[in-house]
Order: sequence, then C-alpha cells, then structure tokens
Amino acid sequence: MEQQSKYENTAYAVLWGLLFAAPVLSLWVRTASDASIAFDWREVIVVWRQLSIFLLLFLVHNFILAPLLVYRQKRWLYVMLTVCMVGAFTCYQCSHRPNGMERHWPPHIEEAFDHRPPENHRGDYGERPRDLEDRPHDMGERPHDLPELHHRPPTFVGQHDIVAIVVLILMCGMNLGIKLYFKNRKDQKKLVELEKENLEQQLEYLKYQINPHFFMNTLNNIHALVDIDPQKAQETILELSKMMRFVLYEGDKHDVPLTKEFEFIRTYINLMRLRYTDKVSISVDLPQEVPDKTVPPLMLISFIENAFKHGVSYQQNSFIDVKIEVRGQRSEERGMWLHFLCRNSKAEKPNEEKGGVGLQNVKKRLKLLYDQQYTLKIQDDEVYQVELEIPLDN
Repeated sequence: MEQQSKYENTAYAVLWGLLFAAPVLSLWVRTASDASIAFDWREVIVVWRQLSIFLLLFLVHNFILAPLLVYRQKRWLYVMLTVCMVGAFTCYQCSHRPNGMERHWPPHIEEAFDHRPPENHRGDYGERPRDLEDRPHDMGERPHDLPELHHRPPTFVGQHDIVAIVVLILMCGMNLGIKLYFKNRKDQKKLVELEKENLEQQLEYLKYQINPHFFMNTLNNIHALVDIDPQKAQETILELSKMMRFVLYEGDKHDVPLTKEFEFIRTYINLMRLRYTDKVSISVDLPQEVPDKTVPPLMLISFIENAFKHGVSYQQNSFIDVKIEVRGQRSEERGMWLHFLCRNSKAEKPNEEKGGVGLQNVKKRLKLLYDQQYTLKIQDDEVYQVELEIPLDN
C-alpha cells in the first residue's frame, strides 16, 4: 500500500513540476528567438499565481474529496462537496476578473474609441458618422472585422472563466482516474495474494486427506500379515517406518526430488506384494537414471492405491502395471515431462475399503498445481488405465 502511494505521489509531483516549468521554458524560448523581448519574471509569476490556485484545489480533491469516493464509497458526499468546490472556484474566478470586463482590447484600440459620439449622433445602421470620416487613420480607426464596444453591464461568467472551470473539472477527473488506476492495481495484487493463500490452504487440505487414507490401508496390510506370516509383518513394519519418515519430513513440502518419490513408490509396492499371493501380478518400471527434478509429494501414489483397491481380486488372476518415464530431455522447447502410466485389471468384487478419498481430490490437486499444463487420461474399459503427464520443475 505504501509502495502504491509512493508511485502515485511521484506521478503527481512530475505532472505539477512540468506545469510550473512550462511558463519558464516558454518565456526562455521567446527571449532566445527574439532579442527585443526581455526575460521578465513578472509574467512567470502571474502564471504561477493562477497555477497555485489550481494546485491548492488539486490537493483538496486528492487528499480529502477523492478518497471519499475511491476508498469509502460515499458517492453523494463526494459529488456534493465537489460541486461546492467548483462553485466556490467559479465565484472566486469571476470576482477577480480585471475591471469586470468580458473583453479587453489592446490599449491603442481602447483609446481610439474613448471619444465616440453619443448614440443619437450616430447614423443609421450601416452608416458611417461624418466625424469618424475626418478622423485620421493613426487615431486608431476601428477595423470592420472588430465588434463594437458597448458600455453594457458585464456578464457574470466570461470566456476565460469558463475555460478555467473546465480545466478544474478535467483536473479532478484526471486525479480521480489516477487514483482508481492505482487502487485497481492494489486490489489486483491483493486478489493474487488471496488466491495464492487459498491455493495453499486447498493443497494442504487435500494433502492431509490423502495421508490418513494411505496409512489406513497400510495398517490394514500389517494387520493381515500378522496372522499369516509374523516375520513378514516385522519386515512390513520396517517398510512402513521408511514411508512414515517420508510422509512426516517430505509430505508437507511443496515438492520433493524424483529420487525420493520413486523410492517411496518402490517401498509401497514392495509392502503391497507381501499381502497378495501369486495370483496378483505386479510389475513396476521406474527410470534407473533420475534427473535432478522435483514433483509434488504423494501425487502418483494416489493412482497406485486406487489400482490396488479396485483392481485386485482374491478369487481370480489380476494384474497391476506401473510405468514411469522422464521424457523430453533433449527437447529444449518442450522441456522435461514426467509420464506416468498405471494399468490394472478390473475385479468382479474389488477390495472395497472404507475411507477412500477417490480420484476427485487428485484431479483438484492437479488443477490447482498445474492449471492447464498437465494431461490426464483415464480409460475405464476392460482394463482400467490412468495416463498422466506433468511438467517437471526446473
């Protein structure tokens, strides 16, 4: 907020600095081009005096009136006070007009008409009085294209006053536009920060939904192995401790190295192998050489969990195939991408375990993390297949 105010005030200072420098530069250019004209600071001071009035009104509008509309949304109060300010300026401008005249002709023209005959001595319309025919031309004969001067009461608002009022209104509009521009920038920045904070909260929520689900399935596996093979159950506990260490120390991070994520997947699948018989064929193909890239933790394991949950049957042969590749190493345009493929058979009576969060949360997480930069294809035919492609962080 302070930074935005600094930029706004700097813009105002530059604009007003240029306005106050303009009469000085204009007079300097005139004196430089015409040696007969002397540099007279009195002309500059006259312009500065008028600009000072506008500057004072600008400060009132900028620090008192405009915030009522821009920040406090008090439209009627802003309109009424602004109209009062313009009205007060109009009265001041008209009351300080020199001699109350609307037009001021050069001195030699004014002097030429000082001794005009009375109205009743003038000829008819279009007739030239005789005393003006004998007047020499050096007395300042009125050209035909100049309007006659009448000794009538002056108007309240002159042409110069109208221009000044219009300039004041435009100045207020410019000030209001700049304030709205900087406020819009500040609001957009705040909106981006709120969206980022909301994104992080949603990711944390989804992550904490996935972790309990994973541990519930793992504990069910250990419970089954305790009765079947106690020694394998002990080995399973050791494998579980490795996974718990990963979840506790790496699961709360934004991303983890590929090596740790792949090791976690290997450990999980090895643990699941201990639970099933030879009727379940499990194949895993992970890259041997892993680049120094990162991925979101516990992202891929959700699809593998889903495959074990719905693709394994104790009554018939079933399979689960997991393959992960790192593609695009030599493509500078596309960068490096992680390709994940998981295929599993569809059991007639799948192993339905309560507490699953499903694939909807995984899709939400992918959407929040990658927006439109990922590809997810799910085929649910005779074989259930999940194909995911995500970009790797640099």
